Amino acid sequence: MTAKHLPFEQSEYDRRLSMVRTAMAIAGLDALLVTDPSNQAWITGYDGWSFYVHQAVIVLQDADPIWWGRRQDTNGALRTVWMADDCVLGYDDNYVQSTEMHPMEDLARHLDGIGVENLGVEMDNYYFSAKAFSVLLQALPNVGFADATAMVNWQRAIKSEPEIAFMRKAALISEKVVDGLLERVEPGVPKNEVVAEIYRDAIRGVDGAWGDYPAIVPLLPSGTDAAAPHLTWDGRPFATGEATFFEISGCYRRYHAPFCRTLFLGKPPDDLKRAEAALIEGLEAGLAAARPGNRACDIANALAAPLEKAGIERGARCGYPIGLSYPPDWGERTISLRPEDETVLEPNMTFHFMPGLWMADWGLEITESIRIRHEGSAETFCNRPRQMFVKP
Repeated sequence: MTAKHLPFEQSEYDRRLSMVRTAMAIAGLDALLVTDPSNQAWITGYDGWSFYVHQAVIVLQDADPIWWGRRQDTNGALRTVWMADDCVLGYDDNYVQSTEMHPMEDLARHLDGIGVENLGVEMDNYYFSAKAFSVLLQALPNVGFADATAMVNWQRAIKSEPEIAFMRKAALISEKVVDGLLERVEPGVPKNEVVAEIYRDAIRGVDGAWGDYPAIVPLLPSGTDAAAPHLTWDGRPFATGEATFFEISGCYRRYHAPFCRTLFLGKPPDDLKRAEAALIEGLEAGLAAARPGNRACDIANALAAPLEKAGIERGARCGYPIGLSYPPDWGERTISLRPEDETVLEPNMTFHFMPGLWMADWGLEITESIRIRHEGSAETFCNRPRQMFVKP
């Protein structure tokens, strides 16, 4: 058996697999096709940059999971999944980007050989295409298909203690990145130069925690561009009289702790300072509401009150679950911190409490990654002043 490089003990993977199988049984599934790379890693340990081609984990009720993917990636699977070598299956390279054949034809043969009758599929997932589903439907006419979108994601909602420990290491890297950018950003410094140092800090990590690549690249729009929350960077220099928000995350063994802070170069205008005060008040209220037994909407409503009092309206949700993730997103795509979501908060749920303000011609982000404690208000993973930083 190939030597393994697993981040967790086998008991952790056993626990996760048991949870997924229970959810499958409730849904009447004898097999689950997991195409989300984050879910694949969570169940099996698989870790590789191969998710740009078709790959999957097949979860069964009465046998170990099967990793299936491109043949050249099977060596990576053999080294990173906890299952025995015969649970790793690869398809030929002539399937890749072919107009005459599709990898799902190979997968269908395996599923047919296993005797799958009721198959759950992650229908709404970045890595499962309409073509892939169409091929499976045609190749497996006697199989019953069910939408199992987010079935695994929901099992990930409450983190284990080893997962929390990884997130704390990611948070230390996030702090290092923010400290570095606050020191380096000056008028006239090109943005790409600062981003280069962000990556240097993020990948070098901190003592006891090397840096992995985050699921999202650094986001750092300035001035009027900060009205757009998802702009990245260019070669233009930072300028006096502009606010820049930095949305970054340290990453350790694929676990994230997103962290956002805003920096103003020069003297901030009064309207921005008033928005900062209202946002900080809302953050504090939301953190106080982030306790077990409360609901996701309670956090959102607590945040909204001070903002509304200050005349600030924001229609977006203000947070989402975080943990293990691959590009293009570090969210887990289940619970949303918004007025409509009545999900009850439980200990060791983890969120990016992300109440960004994106107005017509300015933006402001001050956020926290949080853990729901067993009692009391939330723990913040990072420990830096909750404010808009100013450099005269």
